[in-house]
Amino acid sequence: MADYVLDSYAVLALLGDEPGSQQVAEMLEDKQNCFSLSVVNLGEIYYIVARSHGEPAALEVVSDIRGQENVTIVDATWERVYRAAQFKVHGGLSYADAFACGLAVERGAPVISGDPEFRNIKGIEVI
Repeated sequence: MADYVLDSYAVLALLGDEPGSQQVAEMLEDKQNCFSLSVVNLGEIYYIVARSHGEPAALEVVSDIRGQENVTIVDATWERVYRAAQFKVHGGLSYADAFACGLAVERGAPVISGDPEFRNIKGIEVI
């Protein structure tokens, strides 16, 4: 069984059938894989979909994600907020991306993302 952290970029690429979406889809379909997604990243997915396709579509996407057996939505506890803020202090990435980085460190798992902001983050494996 393999553990991964989903970044909102990967989920949005999948929804938009963008480059890398096939790889993300295959990884999600493999029920041997376990995924963590920060609730902050889920919120980012929601607002991006709501802006482009409306609130009903965004709510459906969130419901679909939450319904995935191998995806765990991880709450933003103070410890997680603090870890994300430490990544954000060093700059170069969005606040939501900082939550994905913090979760990757916590879980000892790579982040699935195509976001170029992750290229410069040391200590984080990115797929």
